[in-house]
Amino acid sequence: MSDFDINQVRRLDGGLLLVFRELVRRRKAQEAALALGLSPSAVSHALTRLRDLFGDPLFVRKPHGLVPTRRALELEPQVEALLALAGATLGRREAFDPAASRRVFRMSAPEFVTDLIGGRLLNALAARAPGVIFTVEHMTQDRALEALRRGEIDLAVGRFAGGFGDHRTEALYEDRYCVAARRGHPRIEGAIDARTYATAGHVYAMAGSETAGDENLPNPLGMTIAARAGAPHWMTVLVMVAASDAIATCPRRLAERHAAMLGLQVLDPPFEPMRLSVEAVRRAGTEDAGVDWFLGQVRAAAG
Repeated sequence: MSDFDINQVRRLDGGLLLVFRELVRRRKAQEAALALGLSPSAVSHALTRLRDLFGDPLFVRKPHGLVPTRRALELEPQVEALLALAGATLGRREAFDPAASRRVFRMSAPEFVTDLIGGRLLNALAARAPGVIFTVEHMTQDRALEALRRGEIDLAVGRFAGGFGDHRTEALYEDRYCVAARRGHPRIEGAIDARTYATAGHVYAMAGSETAGDENLPNPLGMTIAARAGAPHWMTVLVMVAASDAIATCPRRLAERHAAMLGLQVLDPPFEPMRLSVEAVRRAGTEDAGVDWFLGQVRAAAG
């Protein structure tokens, strides 16, 4: 190893690599600082050192955040490999204390999932981890899996169509579709037959966010589409059904949760209802006690 190489190595430390990784993941210095438990000025100082070390700006400031340069994107997998190797060499996982943590967990999930688990998850964090925050984005499946790979999110939850690559996945819960109609509907009372199902106007949610896609919902009876709600606004669908004579075919657990509030009937469809499996996907090849804990809270909220 040359003297130049030795000097470069001496200037590089694990803290700088962690700052680099969080800046690539989060694209905002303040969020990186929060995730690492550092001050924004400490992150700014580390970024200055990184730029000097690699001889590249690494990140360009834009109105929406920090955009990695080509050099930063080239370095990303190498830095991840170094951190993984360091973790394996140390031979122990970093502990996670939810009561003391101020970590921000990022997840992607469709609306019908966040509507089901969101309140329970908030209550669990308030009781066990008052400093922990979670954010939710709606993403297509490809975008969610790419965001996982890049470390931009910690967890992807939804109804996927396979193709996880090396990511780790587990089943969270199963559901099935039902028919929702308003109470007092002039043609529907407690049950729905095939003719009514086929001729009643349907409000249809085009839910593409990181799921297999509700646009693939089977249509065995030739349903009449009355309206399409933009992806993936299931609550908009149910509100429209509650205020009209249209009906909707939607996840049963979602409909049952809001039936009393919206004045809905929750009915079995006049055909074998399609089942849906909701899964949680996390990044491959990484050990993170914090993500382990957060996934456990999501799992409990979905139970």
